[in-house]
Amino acid sequence: MTLKLDKVNRGPHLSTLVASSISREIAQGRLRPGDQLPTEQQLAQTFGVSRNVVREAIARLRSEGRIWSQQGRGAFVADQPNATVLTIDYEALQQANAFQSLFELRGILEVEAAALAAKRRTADDLSAMKEALVTMRDAPYGSVMWLKTDLEFHKTVAAATGNVYMVQFLMFVSERVRESILASGNQQRSEDLAAVTLGEHQRILDAIEAGDGDEARDAMRDHLHGAASRVGLAGEQSE
Repeated sequence: MTLKLDKVNRGPHLSTLVASSISREIAQGRLRPGDQLPTEQQLAQTFGVSRNVVREAIARLRSEGRIWSQQGRGAFVADQPNATVLTIDYEALQQANAFQSLFELRGILEVEAAALAAKRRTADDLSAMKEALVTMRDAPYGSVMWLKTDLEFHKTVAAATGNVYMVQFLMFVSERVRESILASGNQQRSEDLAAVTLGEHQRILDAIEAGDGDEARDAMRDHLHGAASRVGLAGEQSE
């Protein structure tokens, strides 16, 4: 078995890069069903990362149904990919059209989620949204922490729908979007953009708090239009 594994470029999502590289080996048949993966130590040395990064990558592949693990024996390629597990290849998202499509999907889901949240939100939901927005204000715009807190705000909106599947699906899609933004490094940083973005989030929160589904839908749509523009996808969100 000859694998084509190389060191990964440094960045905030090393485990994603490692998981993507191993997934590619499986897809291209260099790792076959039943094959045992190299040890954590071997993978860490090959990729030039820590064993913790390798463990995170393995955990992700296991959750995607690509591999299975047995204590004391190691990790093995799954006999059959789990068709019920949604996966989005990291490297495919480096192509502009794939990232655009993912961002479009996120928009379709989040616009309706905001409208549902306005109808179903509880006092606890509103408190969680407000707390997330406060944390966002304290983070440097465009930083890893900013994107993390931005994602948390959108998670609280999804949670307010009361639909557990909405939360799971939106968080999966949004996390892939966040990873791609971080990897591309094209998130602009400025105080003006920070103020605009925070204002968009505040408008979403205000509409949900007021129980105005139509305004929540419009506010989320406008925010995602703005977000698309800020990451180089101007005009790509559906009306």
